[in-house]
Amino acid sequence: MEEQDHRVIARRMDLFHQQEEGPGMIFWHPRGFAVYQLIEEEIRGHMRAAGFSELRTPQLLDRSLWEASGHWQKFGKEMFVFEDGEQQKALKPMSCPGHIEVFNSRLRSYRDLPLRYCEFGACLRNEPSGALLGLMRTRAFVQDDAHIFCLEEQVEEEVAKFCRLLQAVYARFGFDDVAVGLSTRPAERAGEDAVWDRAEDMLAVAATSAGLDFKLQPGEGAFYGPKLEFVLRDNKGRSWQCGTIQVDLVLPERLDAAFTDTEGRRLRPVMLHQAVLGSIERFLGVLLEHYAGKLPFWLAPDQVVVASINPEQANYAEEVVADLKVAGLRAVSDVRPERPAKKVVNARALGIPCFIAVGPREMEENRVALRQDNGQSKALTLAALADFLHSKAAA
Repeated sequence: MEEQDHRVIARRMDLFHQQEEGPGMIFWHPRGFAVYQLIEEEIRGHMRAAGFSELRTPQLLDRSLWEASGHWQKFGKEMFVFEDGEQQKALKPMSCPGHIEVFNSRLRSYRDLPLRYCEFGACLRNEPSGALLGLMRTRAFVQDDAHIFCLEEQVEEEVAKFCRLLQAVYARFGFDDVAVGLSTRPAERAGEDAVWDRAEDMLAVAATSAGLDFKLQPGEGAFYGPKLEFVLRDNKGRSWQCGTIQVDLVLPERLDAAFTDTEGRRLRPVMLHQAVLGSIERFLGVLLEHYAGKLPFWLAPDQVVVASINPEQANYAEEVVADLKVAGLRAVSDVRPERPAKKVVNARALGIPCFIAVGPREMEENRVALRQDNGQSKALTLAALADFLHSKAAA
């Protein structure tokens, strides 16, 4: 139904728009970018706690690097390419080669491993115009991209840690129905069969050890390695592939990534590619449709609106908003000379979960009348208001 389409919801909530001058690109409005940043910060916190160091790699890299990694041969037609004199450069469609270059920037020892990098990598891919669809399919997007360089014997534990991370993140966003697929070597791939045998065995053992009940998906792996794909089911029963972790023995070889062992020999690390959400843009689109725009309190762009019943309470409404902002809550006022019922309708359209009305009695008693999105009402003192709203954010 149209009203469940994330693009319709976004227009109603004033989150973003698109236009012909930027096909496949997003013009984020302040309310939409607020949600975007909340998602990013949630992931950043989990990654930091999991031992990842955040970095930033270049947007524009020489064709020679993309050829060495194999991405030019695989994705060349989807890359935005620029002529620079006699050289060609391309905007990055993914962050993997850049992370390997950071790893290669100094001599690594087995004592350094596992080494974990993460990046909110801005990627551009020249998707066909007919395939573009709001936030679900764009030409410019950000991946919560992460890579682990580790020993073969560390793969099992790193995969288990990733599975625990996914479970915590997905539960936080309201998804508890997650299916898993193990995708094996595609017909078009890099690396010898013996290398793929090792990588697939490694990932299958790790997945089984982590207690995953996975479905085998022959031929669906990345061109450089097999992967586990995590598929969320939303409130409408639709499936969305989001998280992934991949075992890669190919790119470390192609880009000469190495570490020294106890005897000083140069050995190749195992490279694990992982993403919790995939594309932040796409995940936000999934969230909007999953919740039909009624985002959880902690994720709402504006958590509470304070509305005056009459113009005489406008200053009091602004004072309540100021107090809530000091308390770290996202509050806005509505002091327009409109009927309270119209202000309620406007707040619902914007997806604001809490509506506070202040009239003569509330102003006199330093209280508020709080109406929540579940229909429940509550009278609160100003002293108790912030604590109550913080408890909702933590729920």
